[in-house]
Amino acid sequence: MAKKKKKKKWYVVWRGHRPGIYTNWDDCKAQVNGFPKAQYKGYESEIIAKKLFTTAWYVVWYGRQTGVYAGWEATRPHVAGFADAEYRAFFSEKEAWDAFTQEDDDADESRKAPKIKNKALPDADIGRQIALIDNPPIADSLAVDAACSGNPGLLEYRGVWTDSKEQLFHQGPFPDGTNNIGEFLALVHGLAFLQRLGKHDLPIYTDSKIAMGWVKAKWCRTQVMETADNAELFTLIDRAEQWLKTNTYRNPILKWDTVLWGEIPADFGRK
Repeated sequence: MAKKKKKKKWYVVWRGHRPGIYTNWDDCKAQVNGFPKAQYKGYESEIIAKKLFTTAWYVVWYGRQTGVYAGWEATRPHVAGFADAEYRAFFSEKEAWDAFTQEDDDADESRKAPKIKNKALPDADIGRQIALIDNPPIADSLAVDAACSGNPGLLEYRGVWTDSKEQLFHQGPFPDGTNNIGEFLALVHGLAFLQRLGKHDLPIYTDSKIAMGWVKAKWCRTQVMETADNAELFTLIDRAEQWLKTNTYRNPILKWDTVLWGEIPADFGRK
């Protein structure tokens, strides 16, 4: 019986002697053997390997200059040849910034970024990743996002056309809000906006799973308490919940994949 041919693999090394993409295990092994807390993983798709390597975000905790950097090329000058450099790759910019800011928070040990326990980045759903690459975001759609300075803090949200990034609506800033509240309000505002335009089948993109869940439940499940300062914001929340309870919509609410597509077009660009 003929021996089954082994599937070709592409190996991504995010953290090793020389981060990069390698086409065989021996080359990959040479980059990770003996390297503390090496990060690497093998994939059966070259496209996936390249995407996950080039879109990774790096946190540099100890190097020539600490910070969060997009891609290895931007990170390399700060860690290459630097003795005992401490850095790590993440699949999303938010995860990277969360890890970087938490690691700097000496006052709260419980919020510090966890140390690397595994040799690879978290597993990705490969079938889904391939599907996303083969099917880029729908250009004819609406994208919404929120930004909050503080938690709670000054909150604003907006909606744009995905393809042109033309701003369609913008609300805020409102005091004593949260990003989750903003993402929820942005989605409901977007649904009502499209309904007024008669675009009942146009998709809406958001990068917030929490907001998607709140809209589905028709309830803003925030833990923030209403005060005199944020009363206007809570009036908007009440209106949004009422709109969801008294209206129906067909518009698909889709999750924006930041890892593969970059920041959502409605992003405020303040990270």
